Order: sequence, then structure tokens, then C-alpha cells
Amino acid sequence: MFLGMGRPAWKEARSTIQKLLSAEDPKLRDDKSLREKSLLPMEKVQMLLPAKVGDYTDFFSSMHHAKNCGTIFRGPENPIPQNWFHLPIAYHGRASSIVISGTDIIRPRGQGPPIGNSPPYFGPSQKLDFELEMAAVVGPGNDLGKPVDVNRAEDHIFGLVLMNDWSARDIQAWEYVPLGPFLGKSFGTTLSPWIVTLDALEPFACDAPKQVRIKPAGQKQSSVVTRSNFNHLYWTLTQQVAHHTINGCNLRPGDLLGTGTISGPDPESFGCLLELTWNGQKPLSLNASVRKFLEDGDEITFTGCCKGNGYNVGFGTCSGKILPAPQ
Repeated sequence: MFLGMGRPAWKEARSTIQKLLSAEDPKLRDDKSLREKSLLPMEKVQMLLPAKVGDYTDFFSSMHHAKNCGTIFRGPENPIPQNWFHLPIAYHGRASSIVISGTDIIRPRGQGPPIGNSPPYFGPSQKLDFELEMAAVVGPGNDLGKPVDVNRAEDHIFGLVLMNDWSARDIQAWEYVPLGPFLGKSFGTTLSPWIVTLDALEPFACDAPKQVRIKPAGQKQSSVVTRSNFNHLYWTLTQQVAHHTINGCNLRPGDLLGTGTISGPDPESFGCLLELTWNGQKPLSLNASVRKFLEDGDEITFTGCCKGNGYNVGFGTCSGKILPAPQ
């Protein structure tokens, strides 16, 4: 498997492709027939998941997101638990429900918290949310019982994708104590269709801002609701890999490691509706619509790129539309 072959093989393949696509190389440049066989318009290509994901872990690596969530649910006194500053907290997600950009997401049903003196309710999630994330795709794995040193962890990361960790906040809030997220997360996770390798990202000290758009149901125009930046993360990718394996856990090629919601210090950079609307207390205006959480028919699109001198390295789009819950 190509991902498991490691950085020397990746570099060789990237160098060969760059050479073939170079304006100075005549092989493709001067052969129209070969170009037509080798290069296809993107609109004629069916995008698939960029790797077979065997295992999926989602981290909680943005301090701003952790602080906001803690303030919303526990109050402003001590919003971030003490352990958060000592290790990259994460949960293991459901790899079977990871889907490619453009796949519709069916509103999940589940049990939500009691309202007043009523018992817990069951039904379609009333607080469906997006989470702006990126994810690392693992290249070579490690043997069971042999941790990855943080100084060599980069060699185990093939590249990055955009990721939407869809969340049912009401289901999540009721179920996550004491064992963490379950049905509030496992109904769907969306990925962008290609992996941007770490070698391609090497020239950039940090990622350029990413944008999130919501296209409300029934409207033709989408609205930008947040702009964030990868450098808002407190825990780095290499720290995440090292911590994931410190107990001897073995990663495998294609494993997916989500960063957690990437929120910045300002409201304009909050990475989910939970924060943007402060758990529904401050509804968000979208042209002629207002949202506390996502409604059926809403379409969410993430875009992201690194901006170079006269060029961009793009991550494509990560999008999905909300369909009604089954009856």
C-alpha cells in the first residue's frame, strides 16, 4: 500500500508527477493524445474517499474551543479540565460512517436530556451541528507495543484533509458522561476528496485561513459564518501521534486522526454553531434566515488553502446537506 511505503516513496512519486506536469517536460506538453488519456476534467471524475479508513480518532486540540465548550456547559470558573493541558484528549470514532464530500447526512435520532421535570426525550436531534476540523492521514504504522517518538512522528503522517465532524449536541450532552461521545457523533463524518501531503505543505509556516459556508434550505446564496486557522491548535499533529501510541497502541496506514474543532480567539473564528450561537442563545443571521442549529435542507461547505507567492495549495471542499430523519 502506497501510504505504508513511507516518505522516500512519497517524495519520489511527487517529484515524478511534478516533472510530468511541468511546462518544461515535453512528454505530456507535446502529446495531445497522451494528455487526453492522462488528464481528466474534475467535473467528469467521481470523487471517492482518499484512503480506506480502518480506525478513526478525534482529538480535542483547540484551547479556544475547549474553553468555550467548558464555559457553556460548566461555567466560566474552570472551563478547561486540568488534564487538558497535560495530554491531547481524544475519543475513538466510528470509521464505518466516514463519507466523501457531497454525501448527504441524515439527521440522527436519539435520546436527549430531560427538559424540566420531563423524562429524557427520544426523536430527531434538535441541535445538529457542524465542526470545522482537519485530519491527518497515517502513513506507515507502528508495531503493537512500540510507541512513536514525537521527533519521528512526522514520518508517520502522509498528509491532511478537511473534515466535518457532524455532531448532535443534544444527544451528545446526554450520553457522554461518563464514557464520552457515542451516538451523537457516529452518524456521519465528512472528508474532502484528496490528501495534501506534508511535503506539499512544507513551504508554509502555517495554513492560510479556512472558510465555512452555510447554504440555508430554500436559498440560492450561501453565507460565510466563520474563518479559522490551523495555527489555533494547542496540540500539534506530531504530539497527537506520539500520545496516541505512547501506550503501545498500533496505528495503521490510512488511519484518520481528527484535530478537533479549530476555533480561534474571536467569535468570527469559532468553528461550530455551538460556539457561534452560544448553544442557541445567540441565533446566527444568514441573509434572510436565522439559525440556532442546522435545519433540514441546510448545506455546509468547508474550503481551505495555503497561500503561496502567486499560487495556492488547495484542500478542495468538504460539503454535506442535511436530510430529514427517518420516520
